[in-house]
Amino acid sequence: MSVPTITFGDDVSFLREHADAIVLSAGDARVALSASFQGRVMTSSSQGPDGTSYGWIHRDAIASGERQEHINAFGGEDRFWLGPEGGQFSIFFKGGDPFDLEHWQTPAPIDWGGWSVDEQSDRHARFTTDMELVNYSGTRFELSVARTIRLLGDVDQRLDLTPLQSTSVVAFESENVITNGGAAAWEKDTGLLSVWILGMFKPSAQTTIVIPFVEGTVEDLGPVVNDAYFGKVPSDRLAVEDDVLFFSGDGEYRSKIGVSRARARPIVGSYDADGQVLTLVHYTLLDGTTDYVNSMWEIQDAPYAGDVVNSYNDGPPEPGASPLGPFYELETSSAAAALQPGESLTHVHQTFHFQGPEAELDAIARKTLGVSLERIASAFNP
Repeated sequence: MSVPTITFGDDVSFLREHADAIVLSAGDARVALSASFQGRVMTSSSQGPDGTSYGWIHRDAIASGERQEHINAFGGEDRFWLGPEGGQFSIFFKGGDPFDLEHWQTPAPIDWGGWSVDEQSDRHARFTTDMELVNYSGTRFELSVARTIRLLGDVDQRLDLTPLQSTSVVAFESENVITNGGAAAWEKDTGLLSVWILGMFKPSAQTTIVIPFVEGTVEDLGPVVNDAYFGKVPSDRLAVEDDVLFFSGDGEYRSKIGVSRARARPIVGSYDADGQVLTLVHYTLLDGTTDYVNSMWEIQDAPYAGDVVNSYNDGPPEPGASPLGPFYELETSSAAAALQPGESLTHVHQTFHFQGPEAELDAIARKTLGVSLERIASAFNP
């Protein structure tokens, strides 16, 4: 028995029943945002209200209205977080606590409560908030956040693609600005923050995450991938080739990977072979940046040797337990924000969804990710 496809219109109706939804639109492209959930992009569609809803939305969590421990996993394909997650400068653990799931807690300002809507039009909306955070070492941060979501047009020109014929597309970006609102400078010795944008998507057995990386020796550039976040990822879920790695997005095995600044390229993606949906994420990767916060759950020797790109595949945290979703994530981070009072940092995260015939999607994948659909789809299903 097939599972009915949830449409974009279905998700918008659900959100408006339990919270709010701002819909950006241009032609058949739609993007749904919610001020109630920290200005998240909840979902999108390339084929109007009746089209497939691309974002993962945790309906049970939203409908309950009840605040959960550790994280309120409401979903959304572009949500604002801050790093680091682990280490001596973590904002997810209290000083002295062990780095385990029992003591892990998402900071309230990025987990619960609404943000203000400062601007709104058919194609954009701007959300703002102020927050205070304290890290594991006791450093206090006062900051202002401004987050603008824009619907993007001219995608073929933007990505230098052959004009699309039968493929539908929706594209949007979040421009995320953090400002040091306190009286003291943010310094490396006492801990820095970074903008961390996470997109949550629906998993499937035929979904594969694709991360191109910079080629080079381990001696010159370090390891290709960090796969030690939740234990080493099995080889049937992570495949590393010459200049690209593949990671399973099936939502059945809790695992996470990361790519360092030395290896990162400014694009990642995923392909759902069942739904014939190619997803791309392009993000700010500035020349000359070297310091990225380290989110490993341990006291760290190198707290600014963290990852730029991460991908998470959800699954049971232990045998017999329930997953958070399931879902999979494509994540990008800014450089560490060493900001003087009143100074700001901006990180832009762009999401593109293409749905259509394999021949056209294949051309897009080759142009942007440097790999064919066949290579992606056969990474774990030869």
